Amino acid sequence: MAQALCLALAVSCAGPARAQPVGLPSMGAASAAELSPQVEAALGQAIMAQGRHDPTYIADLDINQYLTDLGRRLAAQAPQPLAQAITVFAVRDPSINAFALPGGYIGIHSGLVLAAQSESELAGVLAHEIGHVMQRHIARGITQQAQGTGLMVASLIGALLAALAGQGDLAMGVATFGQAATIDRQLGFSRGAEQEADRAGFQMMRRAGFDPRGMPDMFRRLMNASRLNEGTGRGYAATHPLSIQRLSDLENRLGPEAGPAAAADPEFWFVRARLALIQARSNEALQRLRQAFRSDVREDHDPGRRAAALFGLAWLDWKAGDPAAARRQADQAQAIQGSPQLDMLLIRLAQPQGAAAVLDASAQAWKRWPENQGVAEARARALQAAGQNQPAVDFLQAAVRQWPDVPEFQELLANGLERLGDKVRAHEAMAQYFQQTGALPTAMEHLQQARSLSRDFYEQSRLDMQIRELRDQQENRRALLEPFRK
Repeated sequence: MAQALCLALAVSCAGPARAQPVGLPSMGAASAAELSPQVEAALGQAIMAQGRHDPTYIADLDINQYLTDLGRRLAAQAPQPLAQAITVFAVRDPSINAFALPGGYIGIHSGLVLAAQSESELAGVLAHEIGHVMQRHIARGITQQAQGTGLMVASLIGALLAALAGQGDLAMGVATFGQAATIDRQLGFSRGAEQEADRAGFQMMRRAGFDPRGMPDMFRRLMNASRLNEGTGRGYAATHPLSIQRLSDLENRLGPEAGPAAAADPEFWFVRARLALIQARSNEALQRLRQAFRSDVREDHDPGRRAAALFGLAWLDWKAGDPAAARRQADQAQAIQGSPQLDMLLIRLAQPQGAAAVLDASAQAWKRWPENQGVAEARARALQAAGQNQPAVDFLQAAVRQWPDVPEFQELLANGLERLGDKVRAHEAMAQYFQQTGALPTAMEHLQQARSLSRDFYEQSRLDMQIRELRDQQENRRALLEPFRK
């Protein structure tokens, strides 16, 4: 598994030498002008448009919502404004790593979350990555590369321009998470850039209310992991060189009294357990995981950790075909600590009892967790599975208003509208889905199909306006990227 996402072409073009971009706040404006926030955003969107289809991308709304909310909570306390909104996503990879992409996207390997022993430790890594985004180390490092990464960016932009013109699949030019080397590894951040990201991240953690000891504690854990995996080049230390000097600098910032440990959001433990379940692929790994969950049920553990372990055991029992045992474990977990992940499992456990039981379980879950995207998705699917197509569409339209930037709800809405026979609006919803996932030509195709099916003048005029807006967006993006083609 690769560490992040870049160009397939870069694997052959990039030289072996590690670059040392000076990603410090005192840099002049020239490098920032070379890769503006608008171009950086376009690059990030292009990478993610393909990355969503990678088999290692974890398309779990609850997990990615938790990670993104955690990242944005930290970013809100950044010592200086960020040019990009932070979006965090999970990747199924047992190696202990994280990476920042252009445009404010941050990928977290499942192995890193499993290595974290507290939410503050996870927040420490995220805060460090956000520090790189804040200082624009990614954008500046890319433009300062004299050889390999320059070709990488030129190739990416060439692929994006071809896709915008409808002349090829972006996948032909962009390799996904499991196929390409990390952009972080190509850049090889300088020692100064790493220390700047540490300091900015440490400040974010303090301001956001996390235990700042989480950052040095996690870095110690990462240093130990890098020693165990020496020579593999896959650990966090390979892309973010750790050192005693950096660790000492963080510990000095703690001061003699670091304060009491911050209480973790219980959802950290449930997300951690769910990622462990996703990561375990073999029978042997599942057996090891069952033993780990049993160990975590100990009375001396944090209640959230115990409940999450019972949730994990319930999930394993359900997958093993023992729903009665799964239900017992889930009920024990529920008595200790509720969670959206636990309620989504209860919805699955209700399936053998029929559609009415699933509908009831999903309604209870939604009542308990009205801000959770994963529960909303489960509720919408339950309504659709029960044949309640109009209530499902009504629910999804409300979900789209609540989370206008989550494409999965647009796709479900399109499915519901199709079931109701409203093909025009179904194509319109799919156009929104493809626009949000970066496929502008496909989005325009759906709008044009909607236009051809409509017989209403006012509806046709509205669709014509949307088509023009997308075409303008497409042309603006071309004009933005064309100067970087080499």
